[in-house]
Amino acid sequence: MCNLYSVTTNQMAIQALFRVINRYVGNLAPMPGVFPDYKAPIVRTGADGRELATARWGMPSSQKALMDATKKRAEKLRAKGKEVDFNELLRMEPDGGTTNIRNVKSKHWTRWLRPEHRCVVPFNSFSEFNKAEGGDIWFALDESRPLACFAGIWTNWTSVRKVKEGETTNDLYAFLTTEANAEVGAIHPKAMPVILTTSDEVETWMSAPADEALRLQRPLPDGALRIVARGMKEDPAPGA
Repeated sequence: MCNLYSVTTNQMAIQALFRVINRYVGNLAPMPGVFPDYKAPIVRTGADGRELATARWGMPSSQKALMDATKKRAEKLRAKGKEVDFNELLRMEPDGGTTNIRNVKSKHWTRWLRPEHRCVVPFNSFSEFNKAEGGDIWFALDESRPLACFAGIWTNWTSVRKVKEGETTNDLYAFLTTEANAEVGAIHPKAMPVILTTSDEVETWMSAPADEALRLQRPLPDGALRIVARGMKEDPAPGA
């Protein structure tokens, strides 16, 4: 599961590659480490065309996931002799979000598979964790870490992300995963992000009917990725 990636290409290059018309990100600084529940750039379709915006990484978790988390919290509180209002606990259960999406047939996710909720997530490298191999193992298309993107979805959602924040309304995103190819599988056998590498793939993901777009939920060919760094929580741009 990918819970760490980098975006170090400048926003002008992102705008050019993904044919962005509008941008709502201000001055976008390089991000050598993007972590769950933090803001990062996405490209989505707005009312006037394609736009570059920022959103928090982590789509709303399923009701089942929130119920399970609330049950565990209620059990801990009861064990301490405290009274528990389960429905109130559930309403205020913090949800840091789901960062990686595999089962796109789930009813929880199908509502966000229409083109207006699809986005692409720019990245230069991404990490999979493997303690035996040295910790965070960073992958990119090659050593220069060229700009590519994940196939993602986004929504605007009101929820409790963190207890100290209370209820907030945010733009949220996550990206799809699929079976791992040879390079990622050697480090993390279970899955890899869905990566788009051509303009045709980006256009298909952003605008095609769902059944056609979801054909892109497949691993990159073996040999398409390189390990570019090991053991670091951030992957700075080459030469940094």
